[in-house]
Amino acid sequence: MHISAAVVQEVGAPFSMADVELQEPASDEVLVQIAGVGICHTDIAVKEGHLPFQLPGVLGHEGSGTVVSVGGDVTAVAVGDHVAISFNSCGMCPRCAMGESAYCHNFLEYNFSGVRSDGTSGLTSAGTKLGANFFGQSSLATHALAHERNVVKLPSDVPVELVGPLGCGIQTGAGAVFNSLDVQPESAVVVAGAGAVGLSAVMAAVVREASSIIAVDLHESRRTLATELGATHTIDPQAGPLADQIREIVPAGVDYAIDTTAVTPVVEQLLASLGMRGMLGLIGVPADPDAVFSVGLFQPPLLGLTIRGIVEGDSDPQTFIPYLLDLHRQGKFPFDKLITTMPMAQINEAVAAQHRGEVLKVVLTP
Repeated sequence: MHISAAVVQEVGAPFSMADVELQEPASDEVLVQIAGVGICHTDIAVKEGHLPFQLPGVLGHEGSGTVVSVGGDVTAVAVGDHVAISFNSCGMCPRCAMGESAYCHNFLEYNFSGVRSDGTSGLTSAGTKLGANFFGQSSLATHALAHERNVVKLPSDVPVELVGPLGCGIQTGAGAVFNSLDVQPESAVVVAGAGAVGLSAVMAAVVREASSIIAVDLHESRRTLATELGATHTIDPQAGPLADQIREIVPAGVDYAIDTTAVTPVVEQLLASLGMRGMLGLIGVPADPDAVFSVGLFQPPLLGLTIRGIVEGDSDPQTFIPYLLDLHRQGKFPFDKLITTMPMAQINEAVAAQHRGEVLKVVLTP
């Protein structure tokens, strides 16, 4: 079928809307008519060449919409179902068998290779194969091919056009608190970067009843929103050394620190802000893949610190996305306050607005 998609022709090029050919779903695939798709930092990182993907190609990995066709082996969803689409995984490796699909041994192949497992793409333009199957979906388009493993059936009362970011960015921030670090009640948490991922962590820390929730961001508007969402304190990192500002609030050091910035000096300051047995969770994708930060030989063992890399918030989308939606239904996780909708035709303007900090999370609607 012919669809419209946002194509990246080469590294550094803008998105360009184009008519492309989409194949029929394979036996394990689900064809979804996209109602909304979030723009995630990972999409931009690929576009700028910081992460591998076959170009020209179609990105997008926070899609949601309505099932319009299914492959012959699909039983989990049916035509007409509303779904959110999350990351893909193999389902067969040791980590998938343990229910830890975010750490699938074949994660790069299933999410970044640009092709299906059989080497086909599913997307072509003027006879040229496009990179597709990005996070098992390539949903910056009017329609996307996903897989039975990475679509999550939604309740009928959910605003389907808004839930796509639960499949990656919002899931990652919230999951860092609920799953990866398992933040405990009455603890102290600092979150660096009050974008959609960071503010999702803030909202999750509120649910976990942390006593001190500190949000760090350069933008005053984001610090204000963090307070509205439940942060007990906010910090402007330009106002002084970050670790000193954090310890003015929690003199003994925080129990948990979450970094969404991947900025080396920020990570080092977060590490210095941890108290005994503190945990540092790393979420951000650095612009430089060889970026490093200083840990110190004795500090982590002396203080019993843990430094934890986090992928997708250690989440099982099939259970975690419904959990977040249930919290939202109770008024405890207002993720919709993070979202601004824009037409997909304005994708480059949306990317620029997110980069300038004017909006937190853009969801594009076809």
